[in-house]
Amino acid sequence: MKSHQEILNQLLNDKLVAILRADSGELLVEASRAMVRGGIRSLEITMTVPGAIEILKQAREQLDDEVLVGAGTVLDAETARLVILAGADFIVSPHTDPEVIQMARRYSKPVLPGAFTPTEVVQAWQMGADIVKIFPSDPIGPKYIKNLRGPLPQIRLMPTGGVDLDTIGDFFAAGACAVGIGSSLLKKNWLNEENFDAIETEARKFVEAIQ
Repeated sequence: MKSHQEILNQLLNDKLVAILRADSGELLVEASRAMVRGGIRSLEITMTVPGAIEILKQAREQLDDEVLVGAGTVLDAETARLVILAGADFIVSPHTDPEVIQMARRYSKPVLPGAFTPTEVVQAWQMGADIVKIFPSDPIGPKYIKNLRGPLPQIRLMPTGGVDLDTIGDFFAAGACAVGIGSSLLKKNWLNEENFDAIETEARKFVEAIQ
């Protein structure tokens, strides 16, 4: 089992968390495998997916130990505990809940709560966030990340939403430590058509863009 620091180091080295969100969970483990073949090593299964905890458990059991499998859209401490017991390597939330952070720290798992304003970002960091997820990033873009980094250079920021192959370089240039990528990477039609080759190819493009 990886330590808290080992998991955090991998997230920071990988610089990309692939977010798996879908109306049905039956193809997500296979989609995870396609992303891993494309070079992605940090995956986030969102709790909005039907049967998400079981899917997370399957992904954790079936994927290589070098791959991180985290839980996303974790809204409360109860869910945080369940996903950790199911094998989640890290916890991601769209908001900042002190009890979720406390639960993650109790089990020595990195936690990435969501925030938007400077006040929320600082509060999340003070509560013990390892990385603060800036969400949603779509309406604000890379310039906002740069503006936050000015007075808050000590806080690690991971923009999520609005990150695609055209903008990813700008987000890193603005000071992002990592990015969360969902629909730009896992396109709904590819999943519906079981086009795992396309998912693998897109994953490889994002990995190459970061390198």
